[in-house]
Amino acid sequence: MKPFFRLLGRAAAVLLPGWPELGARWWLRRRGRYYVWPPGLRLQLNLDRAALPELESPVRFEINRDGERGSDVPTAEKNLYRVLVAGGSPVEGLFLDQCSSWPGALQRRLETPESLRILGASRVHVGNIGRSGVASPALDLIFERVLPRYRRLNAIVIMVGGNDVFQWLENGAPPSLRPRPLPASWVFSWHPEGPFGWRLSELALVELLRRLRQRVLSGVEVRDRAGKWVEKARAMRARAKTIDRMPDPTAMLNHFDDHFRKLLLKARAGADRVLVVRQPWFEKDYSHDERAHLWHGGVGKPWREEVTTYYSIEVVCRLMGLMDQRAARVADELGIEQLDLMPILEPSLETYYDFVHFTSTGAAAVAAAVAAALLRGAASVIEQSGRRYGHDSRRGRVAGPVDEEAQDTAVQRLSSDRGNFVRTGRV
Repeated sequence: MKPFFRLLGRAAAVLLPGWPELGARWWLRRRGRYYVWPPGLRLQLNLDRAALPELESPVRFEINRDGERGSDVPTAEKNLYRVLVAGGSPVEGLFLDQCSSWPGALQRRLETPESLRILGASRVHVGNIGRSGVASPALDLIFERVLPRYRRLNAIVIMVGGNDVFQWLENGAPPSLRPRPLPASWVFSWHPEGPFGWRLSELALVELLRRLRQRVLSGVEVRDRAGKWVEKARAMRARAKTIDRMPDPTAMLNHFDDHFRKLLLKARAGADRVLVVRQPWFEKDYSHDERAHLWHGGVGKPWREEVTTYYSIEVVCRLMGLMDQRAARVADELGIEQLDLMPILEPSLETYYDFVHFTSTGAAAVAAAVAAALLRGAASVIEQSGRRYGHDSRRGRVAGPVDEEAQDTAVQRLSSDRGNFVRTGRV
């Protein structure tokens, strides 16, 4: 019997240290959540002044406990109006300060006394889960994995579509697109799917410790010369071969249509209101300086490789227009509110610092338009109910009477910002 016990002892010596790791993997897979951004992340971006002279620097980029760019969600607020904003890099606003990004500016506009009265709220929270590179398939996956951990939201605001065009062109504008699953690691900073191994960096225990440190002990991570690659990307486009032929966009548009419908239905199931903010772009008869600011439309990924062939900006604009028409049609067919920003935003370098990304001035204009749309929609819902009351739909409470004069003043003020008229509703 002694050899048996010696063998058993050796097996235990090998296996017992693995039980904590196996338990960590089980816990992550059963209880782990999906986060677009790691909760607790804090960045300070010192922008490269040669590449981005028109933007403020340094930039604060801070992620709250829920994995959103924004402040922490008030936990004891009775009448909280909670908005979730999602999409790609124009939503993320990486090179804009926390409060200068349009979701950050949107919260400030919705927290004025007049706006709170219209919304029937005591506080407003706007959480931003936008991330660079997110196209409609990725946002569809984000909503599938992230929305279940939220209580019902008051509103979800969506801006997506540009990356569907850009990524299709990056891959050479293929005539067909096959559905393929997206790895969680492509979309989420934190997720429970691993893959886990037995090297130190691959252990679930190490991942849990890393997350604990991020939440509790992490300081501000400073990144110098952020955005330097933008200058290189602009130079690549300026010297590249240009394709003026319009590729057949049928496959790209159908692919976008399919995922856009799915993500809108998921959003509608998770919120009282869904607002589609259609992706705007910088289109005009460009001056030499304006054209020099553009870098999108390459056959390849200019932020990580040398790109020698680009589609002309005119072709990219036509593709963006087709994508926008499809987005409008889908939202209309599903009866979802939409906001067209193209008639609102001035096509200039005061609004955009490249083809789709906003300056702080442009972001403020977007925030004003979105706030006016949300407030006008809230006023419409109140009127249709036959009662001039604000309603906290999440808790089922009537918050109190709305001052009609204050309501009209707030909506008119937001709608007239920068002399622009905000057009919402079905197209």
